Amino acid sequence: MQFMMGRNGNDSLNRFLLLADVLLLLIASLTKGAVSRLLTPLALVLIVLTYYRMFSRDVVRRSAENARYLQEKGRVLSSLRILRDRWQQRKDYKFFTCPACKTTLRVPKGRGRVKIVCRKCGNSFQGKT
Repeated sequence: MQFMMGRNGNDSLNRFLLLADVLLLLIASLTKGAVSRLLTPLALVLIVLTYYRMFSRDVVRRSAENARYLQEKGRVLSSLRILRDRWQQRKDYKFFTCPACKTTLRVPKGRGRVKIVCRKCGNSFQGKT
C-alpha cells in the first residue's frame, strides 16, 4: 500500500485498456498470420501503457485523461441509448430531422401528411407519417 501512495492506481480508463488488451490477445491467439503478428505487439503496447498509467505519479494528468475518457464514454452511451429508444418506439412514432437546426422530432404514426413545427427553432415542414 505504501508503494502505491501518491500514484494513480487503477481507474476506469485502465480497466478499459486491460479489457481491450485481453480481447486483442484472445483474437491474436485464435488467428494466425498477419493478424496475429499485428495484434500481439499492439496488446503488449497496451499492457505497457496501462502499467505506466497505473504507477504514474502525475496524478493530475492521469485524472484529466480519465475524465476525458469518462466524458467520451458518456457521450457514446448516450447516443446508444437514444438509438435503443428510437428502435423501441419505431412502431408508434416516426422520427424526422428538422432541416434548419437538425433537431430530431417525433411524430405519431398513422396521421397521414402532417405539418411538423420544430420546437427548437420554429421551422415548419411537411412529413408523411
